[in-house]
Amino acid sequence: MRNDRYTRREFTARSAAVISAVGFGSFIPPEKSQAAEKQPKTAPVGLQLYTLRELTEKDFTGTLKKVAAIGYDGVEFAGYGGLSAVELKKLIDDLGLKCAGTHEGFENLEKKLDETIAFNAGIGSSFIICPSMPGEWRDKGAEGFKAFGERMNKIGAAVKKAGMQLCYHNHNFEFKKENDKFLIEYLYETADPELVKAEVDVYWVQFAGENPAAFIRRYGKRCILIHMKDMADDADRSFAPVGTGVLDMKSIVRASKEANAAWFIVEQDRTKRPPLEAVGISLKNMRTLLKS
Repeated sequence: MRNDRYTRREFTARSAAVISAVGFGSFIPPEKSQAAEKQPKTAPVGLQLYTLRELTEKDFTGTLKKVAAIGYDGVEFAGYGGLSAVELKKLIDDLGLKCAGTHEGFENLEKKLDETIAFNAGIGSSFIICPSMPGEWRDKGAEGFKAFGERMNKIGAAVKKAGMQLCYHNHNFEFKKENDKFLIEYLYETADPELVKAEVDVYWVQFAGENPAAFIRRYGKRCILIHMKDMADDADRSFAPVGTGVLDMKSIVRASKEANAAWFIVEQDRTKRPPLEAVGISLKNMRTLLKS
């Protein structure tokens, strides 16, 4: 499935094609149509640019060119290299990349929401992601998570009205328990699933001792974005390229397809090998996983 929004030109072209097909009496047998609906669709693969932050700081445009050359379908931004929305949109269009979403700090969402929404609209982003919960909320435990969920609902409603989707990206602190429930459960119970979706970071779910595939299945279609990163089999549980560590990536991909995730997004917070080499390995392994 692809939940990323079409441009107006793409929508018009697709609509015309459908009208034309109906006009000429095209017919899809019901059994084939139903079978197609049951088949999980494969989402594109993007790269969270935080992985390449040391490179983008030196040469933002040149780094994006290398990401496109490696073969990624899109990028998720964590900073914009000082470019305007118009400049950034032209750059990714010229490189054949899509915007898989943007990480916007909670302060921007709280104090500069209109500006943040306008920038995201300008670069063709469908997803605005809050990358973490500020300490002032998480330190209050379950009540803080509930209050944060209420605030995210208000932000999410404004984002939704603008034609985009707000998401929340987890780490591992959300998996502490209070009253025999994970703190993240309080957040998800309070936040409207139509206004606040999940960007599931599978590494941090595993790090917290939970099963990422089971977690994705539990929350189903709320899990619209999947952060793909692996965990090395070492004492530090180091970050590793996708498919080279201990996570059951096949099960994660299968569960994500069942949930109709819109994007798989590779991220590796720190790399032991050159970052471009690491993200190249991750993409190669993702392509293999998506075929299985």
